[in-house]
Amino acid sequence: MAARLRRAWNRPLTPYYVVAGSTVLLAALGLGVVYSASQILALRYGLPPTFYLRKQAMAAAVGAVLLVCAARLPVRGHRLLAFPLLAGTMALLALVQVPGLGRTVNGSTNWLALGGPFAVQPSEFAKAAFVVWGADLLARVQHRRRLQQWKHLLVPLVPGALLLVALVLLGGDMGTAVILCALLFGLLWVAGAPVRLFVWALLGAGALSGLLITTSAHRVSRFACLGATDPGPADQCWQVVHGTYALSTGGLFGAGLGASVEKWGELPEPHTDFILAVSGEELGLVGILSMLGLFAALCAAGLKIAARATEPFVRLVAAAVVTWIAAQATINIGGVLGLLPVAGVPLPLVSYGGSALIAVMYAVGILLAAARSERSVRAALTSRGRPQPVRAFAARRHRPGRTPAAAVRRTAGAAAGCLRGRLRRSSRRTSTSRRN
Repeated sequence: MAARLRRAWNRPLTPYYVVAGSTVLLAALGLGVVYSASQILALRYGLPPTFYLRKQAMAAAVGAVLLVCAARLPVRGHRLLAFPLLAGTMALLALVQVPGLGRTVNGSTNWLALGGPFAVQPSEFAKAAFVVWGADLLARVQHRRRLQQWKHLLVPLVPGALLLVALVLLGGDMGTAVILCALLFGLLWVAGAPVRLFVWALLGAGALSGLLITTSAHRVSRFACLGATDPGPADQCWQVVHGTYALSTGGLFGAGLGASVEKWGELPEPHTDFILAVSGEELGLVGILSMLGLFAALCAAGLKIAARATEPFVRLVAAAVVTWIAAQATINIGGVLGLLPVAGVPLPLVSYGGSALIAVMYAVGILLAAARSERSVRAALTSRGRPQPVRAFAARRHRPGRTPAAAVRRTAGAAAGCLRGRLRRSSRRTSTSRRN
């Protein structure tokens, strides 16, 4: 059984289909849980109970189209779009800080108003832009054999990352800044940067994080809620404690979809940051483990794609996408469980949020494009798209000795043999006539 599973896992198309299937299942599960967690909130605001579901479904449709387009786009096309995506994202992040254009939500000014109820969060697309740009940059450096030189390894990658982090921190979004730093570390690690570089980088990041935390009372209170079992005198740990209540009351199989109690005004943000808590209350431990299993399958298949890659860019971009999804899921889940401070980052593909969903689905499309760039995957996908007789005919045509070049050689050899035979017969007739 284990050998059969190993053979199935090592097939060319297995990681491709695992990534695609896990993404579809997580997005579908997210739509169901978003509807369940948000309908009470919508009614409280005087909105239809399906208000948030419709918006999330629209974002999922846009993300699905973008995923398919990104998966079909050749790797070269993604590399050509790397710098324009980064420049455009930086411009949008700068526009967020312009008075009248930026929108403040929950104390963070990281939304760009588009008119009416529509807004976009550029910091989510900054992750995708940095993934493609950073992978392309390091692939070019590796192609020139300059990865061992620190100035080529770190410049302009690190300054570009720090500029993105600074623009994100201007809006107060420290969670996204942490994920961008994780992406930078992941890219450098896969590129083969020396370990001492990470030691110094971690020391610097720790010092900067400590400074940012101690200068903000809001961030200090979030660290004070680690492992809290009581909301505290000012209810500063209310969200974390009630998230724990929701998870603990779910039991093994949960109360059933739509039967959550905490979403009735007890748990703030039940459809965004703390959607895992509502999922645990309604779907139980089995539902939570199934969700975590889908995330694990998605990340494992992405790492398999990166390990198989022969091109540096494909390996780097696949590993960066996996780093993004794994880091964001870990931060969100750790915050809900009280093991990490609540950072305000959504659970990928599950939490409510159009910008976050579209950006992650675009990243999954890049991951599928990376898988399709391998020759064995392309050949398997091509053979899957042909009818059986066509595949058999193609196999006969391309058997050893049956290639077009071999056919030309056989035809030329037969013609040459025929010509030699005619010349011999002609010479024999000539010699016979002379004797006579």
